[in-house]
Amino acid sequence: MATVDQTRADAMEQEYDPSQSWRPLTGVVGPLAYLMLLGLALYQYYGAGFGTPAAHWHKGIFLGVVLFLIFLVFDAGKRHTVRPGLLRPGNVPWYDWLLAVASLVAALYLPFTIESLTFRIGSPNTTDLVMGTILIVTVFEATRRVMGIVLPIIVLAFLLYGVFGQYAPFQVLRHPGTSWDGFVSHVYMTTEGIYGIPLGVISTVVFHFVLFGTIATRMGLGQFFIDIAQCVAGRYPGGPAKVAVIASSMFGTINGSSIANTVTTGALTIPAMKRIGYRPHFAGAVEAASSTGGQITPPIMGAAAFVMVEFLEIPYTTIILAAAIPAAMHYLGVLTIVHLEAKRLGLKGLPREEVPRFLDVLKRGWPTMLPLIALIWVLFSGATPFLAAFWGITGCIIVGLVNPMNRVGVRDILDAFQLGAKYALVVGAAAAAVGIVVGVVTISGAGFRVSFMVTSAAADLGGFITGWGSMLPFGFFSLEDVSLFLTLVFIGIACIVMGAGIPTTALYIILVSVAAPALVQQGIPPLAAHLFVLYFGVLADITPPVCTSAYAAGAIAGANPFRTGVTAFKLGNAKVMVPFVFVYAPTMLIVLPEHFTIASFLFVTLTCAIGVILLATALTGYWLRPLAPPVRLWVGIAAVLVVVPALPANLVGAAMVAPVILWEVIAQRRRDIPAPEAAE
Repeated sequence: MATVDQTRADAMEQEYDPSQSWRPLTGVVGPLAYLMLLGLALYQYYGAGFGTPAAHWHKGIFLGVVLFLIFLVFDAGKRHTVRPGLLRPGNVPWYDWLLAVASLVAALYLPFTIESLTFRIGSPNTTDLVMGTILIVTVFEATRRVMGIVLPIIVLAFLLYGVFGQYAPFQVLRHPGTSWDGFVSHVYMTTEGIYGIPLGVISTVVFHFVLFGTIATRMGLGQFFIDIAQCVAGRYPGGPAKVAVIASSMFGTINGSSIANTVTTGALTIPAMKRIGYRPHFAGAVEAASSTGGQITPPIMGAAAFVMVEFLEIPYTTIILAAAIPAAMHYLGVLTIVHLEAKRLGLKGLPREEVPRFLDVLKRGWPTMLPLIALIWVLFSGATPFLAAFWGITGCIIVGLVNPMNRVGVRDILDAFQLGAKYALVVGAAAAAVGIVVGVVTISGAGFRVSFMVTSAAADLGGFITGWGSMLPFGFFSLEDVSLFLTLVFIGIACIVMGAGIPTTALYIILVSVAAPALVQQGIPPLAAHLFVLYFGVLADITPPVCTSAYAAGAIAGANPFRTGVTAFKLGNAKVMVPFVFVYAPTMLIVLPEHFTIASFLFVTLTCAIGVILLATALTGYWLRPLAPPVRLWVGIAAVLVVVPALPANLVGAAMVAPVILWEVIAQRRRDIPAPEAAE
């Protein structure tokens, strides 16, 4: 039975995830960084169970420590040189020490002076301006170091727009602008900017679920998921690929990082896929597409679900129930392509001796499931996610210490706490950076301005299309239908472009602030609008040219990363179609009473599932036998019509695909009938 080499997985994650690439620290600075990370994690863990200080203190402490650590452990240019000296104590340059201290002081200045600061909002004094400017600059630089240049460029563009909005190129985007004093006051001294909702959610719930996922993986839950997946799917055609899909879907329930998911499960599944006959780029693509599904899979959903709670002001359980069926559709699409590709290539499953026995796996690993069960139980009992994470982490500690099948030591648990805090550095910096974006949106009204621009463009283009009348198929639809569809397409493309290289949580906050209002203005339920932008934002992880997860998977597979990304996008086709379905038919989300009935839910879910399978058939080019290109195109068109949540379109799609199915069945039977001389 294959087991995860966690040391190798950690090394690969550090190689392919820039947020985990630390500079080497020497002397006492290495232990100092370890103790600070451990202290941050323990402080957060204690706060989850017994309460945190006042919100302004909690956010200030969290942000200050996160920024201090980032400047301590991340090089400005990712050089990773080892040249300790008088001006580089602990191998950290003097200017990074200066930035670390300055960011810590600026972050803590606000909570220390909150009582008097409140009366100066809108009219900051010189010290306020200096501290606010320092924090804005250090947040920008810290974000660049842990995430690359994409998000900082977006933040800078919004910052310039907030200050110089009167010079915007389009009239609809122009606003009076603001002075630097007013800008600093808004994004630094109020809860509409850096210290707003993003930082609040990240510093509480998100941090704790990241910590839970890290500890749960270290104490054996990730290995248990992989073993269960091998038991369920290992023996069937293309077994290792199906193991990758199932294991990654389960792994996604505890881990919000697509790259961490890719390198942990992919280190086992990708070589196994190649060994039985899958091409390297396809093997990498399967793992990448499956791992990014963790960003839309309850209960963590890349931590975006917790931010969604704050924006929509609805219970957390409502969100994870709504996300369940769409996530299942994604994995159905990936599994179908994996199965058909295995049949097309004539691949077999794993040898029986390599597949673990289910009862043995269950006997050895069932205790590792207890913390996850406890977490979900507390969540659905009505408690806060904050408390649920506390009990989940506590369960991991207890099980790790007492489980005789996979016991871990106290040092292992402390290391897991430290590693969980390490993962939180990137989301902490991103939350503060995105807070600047949110501040600009609130001060300029950018969300509604962009919404008006998008919907107007969609209406104009829709009018042009419908103006052709019966000459085009679009003529059968109303202007409102075409405008809504075009709005969804414009927003979807924008989400993919903006999502290149940005973590799920930070991306979701930006998209909700800028893109989601355009959908809500079209009458789409807010929950459906939020999930729509999340889905298309996550697609960026497997969409070239960035496709970060595909790069990691391609490296493991020894395949071209661009080709791996293209194939992963094909495998994730359901992520493209399903958001359109739950926008047009919100009954799929279950939790919207005004749209939900049992009959409509079953109808929409069934037709969507059939359409996803048909589209997978068209993309693979194989069903019972290889399909000719014209037949593939025909089936692809029929698949889209079957997916459309409207009975007339479904009937047309069914009528199109029925003859193909009948013909293929007849051809298969003729092929299976032995020749007369053979029969004799």
